[in-house]
Amino acid sequence: MELTLTENAWREISRHALETFPEECCGIVLSNGKTDDVRRCTNMQNLLHAHDPEVYTRDATTAYTMDIKELELVMREAENTGARIKAFYHSHPGHEPYFSQEDKAFASPFGEPTFPETAQIVVSIYDRVVRRVRAYMWGADKKDFVEVPLRKISPS
Repeated sequence: MELTLTENAWREISRHALETFPEECCGIVLSNGKTDDVRRCTNMQNLLHAHDPEVYTRDATTAYTMDIKELELVMREAENTGARIKAFYHSHPGHEPYFSQEDKAFASPFGEPTFPETAQIVVSIYDRVVRRVRAYMWGADKKDFVEVPLRKISPS
């Protein structure tokens, strides 16, 4: 298993992480087989935390919750255009790009991934500098997400 991202998608994800720092960004990568298109999503975590800090104990500096309406719009766009959801992404400001227990819970709320063929990208950003970008995919044999090589490709 390996994940490839176009140079433009890689740049856009990095730019999103930089623009939202010190908060986490989140979004979706769509692919039509030739190009990857990034769809930014709103991180709702600050709103949820403000509304109910006992349930949502973390704010957007250490957590994200993707806006469900935006997620549904991107899913509908993929369906209408024949694109596939290639990856979900989010950033870890001030932390390494590991796939946390919270990340796993988002990706597999019922123990199995909602999108088993879709990669999970985590961007590590410190002091407005993207340090590392890692990708994870569902390993059916391991029943867990495993890190996979991530390769940036130039447009042909």
